[in-house]
Amino acid sequence: MAPVKEKAVRNITFDELKKELPSDELHRLFMSVGWSDGSETPDMREKFNLPFKNSTLVVSAWIGDKLIGVVRVLSDQVVRSVIYDLVVDPEFQGKGIGRELIERCIQHFPHSEWLVQTEENTAVYYEKIGFKRDTRAFLRIASKWF
Repeated sequence: MAPVKEKAVRNITFDELKKELPSDELHRLFMSVGWSDGSETPDMREKFNLPFKNSTLVVSAWIGDKLIGVVRVLSDQVVRSVIYDLVVDPEFQGKGIGRELIERCIQHFPHSEWLVQTEENTAVYYEKIGFKRDTRAFLRIASKWF
């Protein structure tokens, strides 16, 4: 087993290797930002980490055993990478943690095109990091989870 790549910054530890995060910590984090209302079934809560385990890259931020931020990426690792689920605990927002999570992702696949779908009110956050608005069509078939 390879050693975990970690870097402590202001008592925050970033982990770029572990994808199997504790479901209860992920669920707590998603609830803290209003992305979950707690109505998930026990089975759904138990499997809350499956999207992360199945992602190409997961970068997480910790203080001790508390998950305070996470982002996941699906990527072909060459041409295109898509950011999903950038979440930072409200208590720690505005401290550069989200930016650090994104920058660490981009370092993994620096020549890839990077995409993110977000709400209009959070688009400016990504623009500050260097993302540009795109006018291409965005099409979807909804998931049963939304």
